[in-house]
Amino acid sequence: VSVDTYIEGTHFINFNNPYLVMKKIIRSSISDLICKGVKPKYYFLSGSGNKKSFTKKNFFKINKSLKEEQKKYNIVLSGGDTVYSNKLSFTITSIGFSKKIIYRNKSNINDDIYVSGNLGDSYVGLLILKKKIKVNQKLSTYFTNQYFKPDIKYEFIDHIHKFATSSIDLSDGLIADLEKLINSLKCSYHIFFDKIPISKKMDFIIKSRNLSKKKCISNGDDYEILFTANSKYRNVIKNFSIKKNIKITKIGKIIDSSLKSSILDRNN
Repeated sequence: VSVDTYIEGTHFINFNNPYLVMKKIIRSSISDLICKGVKPKYYFLSGSGNKKSFTKKNFFKINKSLKEEQKKYNIVLSGGDTVYSNKLSFTITSIGFSKKIIYRNKSNINDDIYVSGNLGDSYVGLLILKKKIKVNQKLSTYFTNQYFKPDIKYEFIDHIHKFATSSIDLSDGLIADLEKLINSLKCSYHIFFDKIPISKKMDFIIKSRNLSKKKCISNGDDYEILFTANSKYRNVIKNFSIKKNIKITKIGKIIDSSLKSSILDRNN
């Protein structure tokens, strides 16, 4: 079971595009389950707002978006509520099923650290939406789509239990979520900074706008899967990556905290 609340102005900028906002809400919610190897099945959605937010036109856009996400991820809207409020917010509860769940805090010393996809595109999309940076229409469309429509790795559901010792989805940023992944363990991590995957478009933006790669990959909303695995599964993970055409990058290693501090290494 995953429960999340999204507040206008905090978790999404505004409700000018209900169609895209609802996609982001649905995908970020079921991402919590998918990264654990759990298949999402049902969700409950509650909204608070006023007549300005919940117009007939907006309800049509919300309905269209939800139907598309339900079809895409084979999930069913099973209930919810609407209440009057001057502050627009949504609360979503997603429910899924699995014979085995991959937890946090189960990593072992010398486990490899992996991440799916590319990081940071969503953050640049947010900067564009906030008008902090200006780009051409093609780049704007790409980055804002990455923000509103994260590429949830549904294919992991039936396979992650075969190799992962622990997992989490990247909602708060790479370092913040990595800390959560190991927060009750007597271990730390060594991350190879230059191995952290970014898209070619992100690389271009970082260089042309003089942005910090570390900041871009640390702001969350990527909803990629961060996981650890024993080194004996490297070929299994590589073959899974090739077979499913999913980018998976080994970015570091779990280390003993009593021997070495956590390091963000820019030179390896």
